[in-house]
Amino acid sequence: MDAAGSQVKGECAQYAGKLQSGFITTQGGKLLCSKIIHLIHGDNVKSQVSKVLHECELKMYKSVAFPAIGTGQAGQNPAKVADDMLDAIVEFASKRSVQHLKKIKIVIFQTHMLTDFYESMKKREDSDPSTKESWVSLLKSWFWAKKQSPEKKKPVVLEKKVDLTTFQICGESQKNVEATESWIKNLILKEQFENYISDELIENFDEREINTLADLQRRKHVTIQFDNKLSPPCIKISGISRDVCFVYVEVQKMIKRIKDTEEERSKAELVYNLVEWRYPGSNDSFVAFDKLTNMQLEDAKIAKKKHLTVKINKKNYKVDLNTLQANDDQGKTINIQRVPKNEGKL
Repeated sequence: MDAAGSQVKGECAQYAGKLQSGFITTQGGKLLCSKIIHLIHGDNVKSQVSKVLHECELKMYKSVAFPAIGTGQAGQNPAKVADDMLDAIVEFASKRSVQHLKKIKIVIFQTHMLTDFYESMKKREDSDPSTKESWVSLLKSWFWAKKQSPEKKKPVVLEKKVDLTTFQICGESQKNVEATESWIKNLILKEQFENYISDELIENFDEREINTLADLQRRKHVTIQFDNKLSPPCIKISGISRDVCFVYVEVQKMIKRIKDTEEERSKAELVYNLVEWRYPGSNDSFVAFDKLTNMQLEDAKIAKKKHLTVKINKKNYKVDLNTLQANDDQGKTINIQRVPKNEGKL
């Protein structure tokens, strides 16, 4: 309120007796926003967030930023607040009638609460895979800037050289030959099996994954086929049952590795929006660590670890997280910085 200025304080005093739906709206004052919606304290965070979102849509606002409501002086549980806020946002974003509100931000001043919001999103994704694309991608597009759509990938084709085997059946009668032919066909079919894997992340398979699949197809008695036209994309594995099961497990491991990498990148991006770690550059300037190292440093600090080894200019440095000094293997000492972002802003 102090940062907003006296004009906003005056508006609050003017509208204090005219509350509608548990909030009042004032001008942005000295803050970097056009309007401020002031909420009256209540325990139902989900209801409060829903009311604000509908008000923003009604007033045709294009964006809105929330603090972690109720986690300050009200002392509410951050994990429950994260669940309630995300519940409200998901329900609102799922409505087809939403036309005007395009961006929703949650500004977290206390970095230790980052884990609560991240885990809330991850918990939902893991608990209901069927809705993964529908709301998780929606949340990502609202919390972070949407990435440009990658170029449409060409259909993946794995060539398979098939060695044919010819059976010549001789017998005392046509009946015996036909019976033997039928027996051989049934024997072959009993050993044949096929399985399907459908997942959005198959679209992210690059040269490394394709080469791994090609190698599996060469070494095992299977045929691997891609269908990129389906949504989500699909991989069909067919061949001898034991080899199909083996390849199926390997493909699932590949998908999990890609998922873990994407989650780590998303978390690193979110941490970078909150705090930036820096090391000395040239001319007395400081250079930001890459986002993954930035997240590792912040996680280590939150976990109250004393030291963490990082790479700076291709050399290993042991960082003292209390003094913010880093030492290399030759005993050289440098100072690093931890710079919080968005302090004092909504």
